[in-house]
Order: sequence, then structure tokens, then C-alpha cells
Amino acid sequence: MVTNVSEFQWLAKEKLPKMVYDYYASGAEDQWSLQENRKAFERIRFRPRVLIDVSKMDMSTTVLGYKISMPIMVAPTAMQRMAHPEGELATARAASAAGTAMTLSSWATASVEEVASVGPGLRFFQLYVYKDRSVVEQLIRRAERAGFKAIALTVDTPRLGRREADIKNRFVLPPGLSLKNFEGLNLGTMSKTQDSGLASYVAGQIDRTLSWKDVKWVQSMTTMHVLVKGVITAEDARMAVEAGARGIIVSNHGARQLDYVPGTIDALEEVVEAVGGKIPVFLDGGIRRGTDVLKALALGAAGVFVGRPVPFALATDGEAGVKKLLDILRDEFELAMALAGCTTISEIKRCHVQTEADRTALAVAKALAHKAPTYSRL
Repeated sequence: MVTNVSEFQWLAKEKLPKMVYDYYASGAEDQWSLQENRKAFERIRFRPRVLIDVSKMDMSTTVLGYKISMPIMVAPTAMQRMAHPEGELATARAASAAGTAMTLSSWATASVEEVASVGPGLRFFQLYVYKDRSVVEQLIRRAERAGFKAIALTVDTPRLGRREADIKNRFVLPPGLSLKNFEGLNLGTMSKTQDSGLASYVAGQIDRTLSWKDVKWVQSMTTMHVLVKGVITAEDARMAVEAGARGIIVSNHGARQLDYVPGTIDALEEVVEAVGGKIPVFLDGGIRRGTDVLKALALGAAGVFVGRPVPFALATDGEAGVKKLLDILRDEFELAMALAGCTTISEIKRCHVQTEADRTALAVAKALAHKAPTYSRL
């Protein structure tokens, strides 16, 4: 019986081919940031309040004007049919059943139309900008016709990070699978190479000229909200606001791009402060516990996205696995809220957590307070 989110990864490792497991699990180069995405959460402590009536709890919230059952959403993870035959279709059904949002990857093994066909649900579409901008326009219009409500514009991938596991495995999509959103466009396959097939594909297709002006270009084509995904600094957060973004997703691409960047929870507060409440800020990267969700919200996130655990849950038990994953996080988050003394999302405040920086500042203040001034007597 699975009792926590991390167990899905252990079970998936036993089921998946090595190339597939390594693709989902690995990060860039030394994988320092991959570890830091988790360790950064571990450095944050709670400051719970007690003697508060928590007999009635409400975890619901709104995202971009849409109500969801909890501030825990599904992040885009590519090629989910490598994990399970139903792939993204199973994930879409599980997210809908949980009353939350799912984000479909551009590199999905099910198309936007196929995902829409499984039934209603709040869905976002993650977008890479290709050199052929007409392809990008087609994707945006197809997503909007299919009922998707937001574009998660990925801005941290002008080139693919060096993922050494994929290089060693010469990663390529398994036979019978394709990037479904690009079928018929001569863009849906990747070739076996001496390197990673995905890295070669990205080098040939993704537009390295992408810049801030393109946020407005994407927004000009759609009524969907455009979220900028991949921001981890205050400088870029302010640029995103100026460029007209409707929201920011603090993300380091699951630590799969530039290594030695901060864990996303360490970058969150800087981005939140720079935005100043003008647009919502979300977080992805490293979410494994309901306590992680509470920490992120206390530091200013409007919600979180869960990435890697989704394909691991898919590999473990398909749609039921993803539903179980979301149920575990929901239950853990509700418990964490209650024990911290919060009954609604709006009650979660900065005062409920203490970061490493807080502890350092407190130690310095105490040291200064205990250092009595000395005077020379004439």
C-alpha cells in the first residue's frame, strides 16, 4: 500500500525500463539543483498556532478566476505514455476527479484534442516556442478550441540542459509513440543519435531567439491567460509583469536545465516580493508532501504544481495511481493546515513559517542585543 508520494518513485523504478525511468527521474549535470529542490524545503520550519477551532476546513481556492478544490495542480510532464498506455488521458481524468487543474505538455503523447475528449476539467497547455512560428500559432488556437484556459509559456529552455542519463541511454521515444501535438507537421519524431535524441530534437526545433516581446505576441493570439514558466529572479519577475504576463510559475524545470540554481522554494519569496501582488505567483519543483504545499503558500505562492510524481504514479497504477497521489497530497495538506492553525487558504500567512534567513537574522539580532556598550571613564 502506498502511504506517501515518494513511494511511487520506488515502485515505478521497478516497473519502468531504465531509459524511461532515468528520463523522468534525472536532472542536469551534477544534479545539485535536483537535490536542492527537496533540501530547500527541509530548511523551512513551521510556527504553528494552537487553540484554534479547526473542526471545519476549506482547502478550495481560485486560480486565474477558476475555482479548484485545493491549491495543488498537475505540472506538465512530457511523454506520459512511456509510463502507462493511457498516459496523459489517465492524468486528465484523475485531475478532473480531484477537482484540480492539469497542465498538458507540448511534448505529450496525447494531443490537446484527445485530452479534451475525456471530459470536462480545468486544463492549461505548456508551450515551447518553435522556430516555425506558424506551428506555435496552430498549437495555441487548437488548445483554445479544445477548452484549455491558460498557456504556460516555458522560457528557460533555449537549449536543452545537459542530462547525462539521457546521453548514456541515447534517449529516444519508444517505438509506437510520438509527440501527438505535432503529428502531420513533420515535427513529431526524434531520431536515435550518438547523443540524446531529445537534445538533438530540441536543437533543431526550438527557437533560441525567444525574448520578452514574445510574451505579448503569444498573448495577442489568444484569450487564454499566459503564464511565464521558468522565472526564479526578481529581475525577471518584474520583466514578466511589464510584458503583460497573467501569472508566473517559479520553476527551474525540475532541475533539468541549468544546474546550481536555487531550489524553487528558495527563489519563491524573491519573486513574490518583486511582483508585489500584481499577478499571481505559482511554484513547481520538489513538492512531495502536504507540508511542502503549506510552506509554499506561506511564502506567497497562489498554488503549486506537482511534476515528477505524476508519471511515477501513472507507472504504478495508471489513472488510479494519479488519483491516489492527489488524494495523499490533499489529505497531508489538510492535516498540515489544521495543525498549523489554519482553516482556509486565506489564513495561511508568512508568520506560519521560519526560513533559514529568518533564523540567521534572529541570531544576529540577539547577538547585537546582548552586546552591551562599553564606555571609558575619564
